[in-house]
Amino acid sequence: MKRALLIGASGGLGSAIAEELARRGWLVTGLSRSVDGLDVTDEASIEAVFSNLRGPFHLVFVATGALVVNGYEPEKAVRDVQPQGVIDQIKVNALGPMLVLKHALAFLPKNERAVFAALSARVGSIGDNSIGGWHSYRTSKAALNQLIHGAAIEMKRTHRQAIAVCLHPGTVETPFTAKYAGRHKTVSAKVAADNLTNVIEALEPEDTGGFFDYAGKEIPW
Repeated sequence: MKRALLIGASGGLGSAIAEELARRGWLVTGLSRSVDGLDVTDEASIEAVFSNLRGPFHLVFVATGALVVNGYEPEKAVRDVQPQGVIDQIKVNALGPMLVLKHALAFLPKNERAVFAALSARVGSIGDNSIGGWHSYRTSKAALNQLIHGAAIEMKRTHRQAIAVCLHPGTVETPFTAKYAGRHKTVSAKVAADNLTNVIEALEPEDTGGFFDYAGKEIPW
């Protein structure tokens, strides 16, 4: 049976992904901060929670992330950038998933197909940025993309069939994102989960290190 480890399982999108994976026959182990005390920005927390896990996992999906961290909202202009806001965004959106990957490697099978996926965002693309703004959030997602891309290169040496990717889910309908959706087309968490699961199940080893949207299309760095 295919086994999945889902980080951020209590969130709107995370819970929807857990349900979709289970519907497709995956055995899902879900972890979250609210239920399990898992703080992805604290390595000791990850080590403690992961010590109770038993692998292997054929999918590790990190569905954590935040637009607003410790009260710092997406900036409209350079004058709004706050040093601590930048640091906090990077800790949650980039460092957190990377620390999960660091400690999840031990649970990925070395001789079978396995996927590590982290939620990124199209606004993390430098090549696709034509309007500016949201400096801290954009930077944190760009950092995440670089971290996972670099890790994917290293993973090829030890996990030949493993795939590590960053995924853009689209703008998902949640109470939290409603304030920032603007004119962007939104989708329900259920639809987003279905889309992302389709992408994950279609990935090939040569896709490792990539940055893909909810339709499986590659996004420029």
